[in-house]
Amino acid sequence: MITNRMEDAFNKQINEELYSAYLYQSLSAFAANIGLEGFANWFQIQVQEEISHSQKFYHYISERGGKIKLLQINEPPSEFGTPLQLFEETLKHEQHITKCINDLMNLAIEEKDHASQIFLQWYVTEQVEEENNVKTILDKLKLIGNEGHGLFMIDKELSVRVFTPPV
Repeated sequence: MITNRMEDAFNKQINEELYSAYLYQSLSAFAANIGLEGFANWFQIQVQEEISHSQKFYHYISERGGKIKLLQINEPPSEFGTPLQLFEETLKHEQHITKCINDLMNLAIEEKDHASQIFLQWYVTEQVEEENNVKTILDKLKLIGNEGHGLFMIDKELSVRVFTPPV
């Protein structure tokens, strides 16, 4: 049985994950509007990932006998500036999610909820991967700037990303 504190915290994390999907949908639309279809694709894959992350929390709460409570999703920004700024915003957001996951892990430790600690370990590892992927793209964007052949090549690279459902 999941504790009330863990249930509340996990329900809030479902909201964080769904907001992430909403934010990435907005980033994708912005990228498509400025002609960066590869960037748009990369963010669409993020949308799918974040929805799947929310579903993992949803099912976990249910499996532990908890009650799902869906919260209001805030409106994301719709203007972002340069391609570099798209990924600066992404890194900032992923760092926020990392903090949320770390706070959940701390709560699970405090609650002596070993099952939740094991469940959350996947997210801890996932966030290391998420931040690293974004930093890699940011590093490339900083090298090439916001225009020219380099931007075209990164856009092309990002266009081949596909969604792989988590296990």
